[in-house]
Amino acid sequence: MAGHVLITGGAGFIGSHLVDRLLAEKGWRVTVVDNFDPYYDRRIKEANIAGHIGAPGYRLIEADLCDADLEERLGPDPIDLIVHIAAKAGVRPSIADPLAYHRVNVTGTLRLLELARHRKIPRFVLASSSSVYGENPNVPWKEAERGLVPISPYAASKLAAEQFARVYAQLHGLHVTVLRFFTVFGPRQRPDLAIHQFFRKVEAGVPIQQFGDGSTRRDYTYIDDIIAGVHAAMERTKGGAYETYNLGNSGTVTLSELIAAVELELGIKAIVEVRPEQPGDVPQTFADVSRAGRDLGFAPSTPLAEGLKHFHSWYHTARVAQD
Repeated sequence: MAGHVLITGGAGFIGSHLVDRLLAEKGWRVTVVDNFDPYYDRRIKEANIAGHIGAPGYRLIEADLCDADLEERLGPDPIDLIVHIAAKAGVRPSIADPLAYHRVNVTGTLRLLELARHRKIPRFVLASSSSVYGENPNVPWKEAERGLVPISPYAASKLAAEQFARVYAQLHGLHVTVLRFFTVFGPRQRPDLAIHQFFRKVEAGVPIQQFGDGSTRRDYTYIDDIIAGVHAAMERTKGGAYETYNLGNSGTVTLSELIAAVELELGIKAIVEVRPEQPGDVPQTFADVSRAGRDLGFAPSTPLAEGLKHFHSWYHTARVAQD
């Protein structure tokens, strides 16, 4: 469908990969809004977008979603689509600062929905999270599940953002696609996430933290599969005005299995420090992706070992600002 797309969080892990793909295609104009949040080193994001700066059709606006002058700074050019990826991330930090998570993830989303309404931007893709399912035992998780009970401020903020998007689809005719991401990993992954931490610490010979007995399970999904799903959502024609899709690998890996896979990839035995389970962490995530397969043609194809190999290659050639 090519056109002018506004991508929030376009300097981050997932957003910068999406920009890569769109700039490689013909016809896209890409405006990125990113505030370079100090949650991690700014230089990491600068490295993510180094190849974008100066590219034809690319524009970067360093701004906060709640800035009063954001709409003015965007300028008058029509926008065909918003892909809203920006968020304050992290389950555990959200427990310490829930107000900040509400401001960014809820109020920031509402500001963008208002922008779409004012500017008559017809399509809106919202990045959400598997965390909205909470401790739901009915796995694999289906989008039709009702009565979701998040167990962290981060998860609650993402579910609230979904609900605001639903309201705008119903009241204002906005075409909304919500994507629930399941534990995305790959090159450019944030340094605070488990796989990135494990590689760094195992290679350095320092202990890694295993929270709990190692039996917690995650649906690890490789970045290229996620981007394929996002791209398909941008051009979605099936389904209704408001639809929600899981984007996951549709398989689960225990924490112990993940550590063993990292050890195998690195050829180094990990020093494991067992700690108590963390508040806000769910025991498992597991995506049913049949709806995404039906409407978006989503078919994840990257197994964990292959994804770790790609991450390992990137880790030694493009890492920046790591301790």
